[in-house]
Amino acid sequence: MTRRIGILTSGGDAQGMNAAVRAVVRTALDRGAEVYAIYEGYQGLVDDGDYIRKMDWDSVGGILQLGGTIIGSARCEAFRTRDGRRQAAKNLVKAGIDGLIVIGGDGSLTGANIFRQEWPGLISELVERGEISAEEAAKYPNFSIVGLVGSIDNDFSGTDMTIGTDSALHRITEAVDAITSTAASHQRTFVVKVMGRNCGYLALMGALACGADWVLIPEAPPDVENWQDVLVERLRAGRKAGRRDSIVILAEGARDRNGNYIGSSDVQRLLEEKLEEEVRVTVLGHVQRGGRPSAFDRNLSTLMGYEAVNTILSAKPEDEPVVIGIRNNRMTRLPLMESVRKTQAVAEAINAKDYERAMSLRSSSFRDAFNTFKTMVRALPHPIDPAKKRFRIAVLNAGAPAPGMNTAGRAAIRLGLDMGHIMLGVRNGFEGLIDGDMEEMNWMSVSGWASRGGSMLGTTRHVPKGRDLYAIARAIEDHRIDALLIIGGWTAYEAAYGMLKERPNFPSFNIPMICLPASINNNLPGSEFSIGADTALNSIVDAVDKIKQSAVATRRCFVVEVMGHYCGYLALMGGMATGAERVYLHEEGVKLRDLQVDVEKLLSGFQSGKRLGLMIRNEYANPVYTTEFMCALFEEEGRDVFDVRPAILGHLQQGGDPSPFDRVQATRLARMCLEYLIEQCNKKEYNSAFIGMEKGQIHFHDMRDFDRMIDAEHQRPKEQWWLELKSIATLLAKPGSQTG
Repeated sequence: MTRRIGILTSGGDAQGMNAAVRAVVRTALDRGAEVYAIYEGYQGLVDDGDYIRKMDWDSVGGILQLGGTIIGSARCEAFRTRDGRRQAAKNLVKAGIDGLIVIGGDGSLTGANIFRQEWPGLISELVERGEISAEEAAKYPNFSIVGLVGSIDNDFSGTDMTIGTDSALHRITEAVDAITSTAASHQRTFVVKVMGRNCGYLALMGALACGADWVLIPEAPPDVENWQDVLVERLRAGRKAGRRDSIVILAEGARDRNGNYIGSSDVQRLLEEKLEEEVRVTVLGHVQRGGRPSAFDRNLSTLMGYEAVNTILSAKPEDEPVVIGIRNNRMTRLPLMESVRKTQAVAEAINAKDYERAMSLRSSSFRDAFNTFKTMVRALPHPIDPAKKRFRIAVLNAGAPAPGMNTAGRAAIRLGLDMGHIMLGVRNGFEGLIDGDMEEMNWMSVSGWASRGGSMLGTTRHVPKGRDLYAIARAIEDHRIDALLIIGGWTAYEAAYGMLKERPNFPSFNIPMICLPASINNNLPGSEFSIGADTALNSIVDAVDKIKQSAVATRRCFVVEVMGHYCGYLALMGGMATGAERVYLHEEGVKLRDLQVDVEKLLSGFQSGKRLGLMIRNEYANPVYTTEFMCALFEEEGRDVFDVRPAILGHLQQGGDPSPFDRVQATRLARMCLEYLIEQCNKKEYNSAFIGMEKGQIHFHDMRDFDRMIDAEHQRPKEQWWLELKSIATLLAKPGSQTG
């Protein structure tokens, strides 16, 4: 019997729900199952009528980039009753559906679990009432449930991210960045209120990403009774230090230590009275849930939807319901109700004023971010302890500019200054180090860097060799540099590795050094994500969304060329996030036969009513079959059927302000790099390393291992985790009448 799977979205909408629906429908169809969308959530499940509709491949075409949920969502009081759930069970049996994928928050998933537990009893009642036959009941003795967490709050236990959170952070950072510029113009204070219910994730990460002056979150109320006075004094001190703007970010569930609710108007009134100036309030509200999903949310939702189908098709009758999450950058299956209970435990701890427990139930990265933020928001660093040894730590950027370099530099410099160390900013990368072009940085030297793209210190692709090494050795001696933090890409790693090998000839190189990965190409060993790659991916997605709107009006195929050198990360992940029907990678190569097959598919599709073709090509996919060659080939073969245009995105991928993901990760990695260097200095050890995030965990790799971890000819790691996603991207992009 052909399996029939239902899918519904419930509760508040979240960007990325459509991408998940698309992935579920197409994966299930590819596996030979039938899929039925249940419109308007649980309400549609109870009402039936035309709300349960069979889906085909094209039913979900062109929805990847849409916000909200095309199948609708609604609160349903009827489903909270047994009568309502019995009616829902009847409708599912009549439709022949024996499994349900639910996309929603903890309330929606709890309702799904209750429904599954009651299923045998509901079926028996339906038989007794004569609403279904015994034969029908015998076909559906059990019911399978798989959940996906669609919630911008990121408040669900067991998963690192929930669908919609990254997009909501994009809305917050865009708004606060805009507010900051007007606030600075008038030397004004703004209070910005964000969503999150009992979870402070959006407020905390938004504040960290935007360089806010204060944050109020439910898990960690101000730890002093006179917090109002401390807040006012902190803002005053910031103005005295030279800050022209003051930003306070407030989570909607914020409260004080006594459990009293703190509203945006409360903070506004306090600051107006104490600071004696106008204070503006911005309540972001539902703008955080609206709009197009970010690249991260599109790909996260796609992978979760794919995994949900595999899970429900392999489920056994005795299996407990699960929720699909992401842990350590990999899809994982979590016991649904255990995760719900842990999620609700945070709210219970907050209501009980047990804030230490509430924080302990959050992830370690959440707690680390909060501790880092408490230092970053200081108006000035702690007074220097004369008894503490001070180290001179130099920070430089190397290689091509990557969004997030400034964020990392700001974090390292401020954290280092707060610990009492001397932080040196090296201008123009290794060329500046060769020339001794550096300055001692102070707290305000990096003001405003958190949200700024490019490289304020400057950067070059120069890899020091020969005489350069002698000049660098002299600069290290002359400026008494104790440790070196290098933020950058392949050039940075090559230079650091070269200095390591030259230590026998240059004793001055015997200082701790560490490389922080910052490259839009995401081609560095020991790290699954380089700073800047997420921003570049969002730039690609934004551009391709516009290209698709243009192309669909004119029966056109676009060949879009993206950066990456010999690493196809941007091409593949950009293709998955935009629904490209073909991605050309250097790792796979391009053959003439491949292009012939692609031409045939394009012709067939356009002749059948298709209006848009989208191909994404890595810039170094093939030296002969260039973007121009492909366009000419497709144009010649598609004459009178469709036309072809190239789109070479170029350096717009390197520009722009860093995304929230890149800002938060840059800050986290910078803190850990600084701690590593200080530990090395204190131990009088001189190891050289590079840091990276692998499977969600931070790792330090010995720089001596650099050459064995890389494909030197193609400047990329020997192992690239994202290649295993190629089959999923290919499956979901099989052409229908629409691309997407």
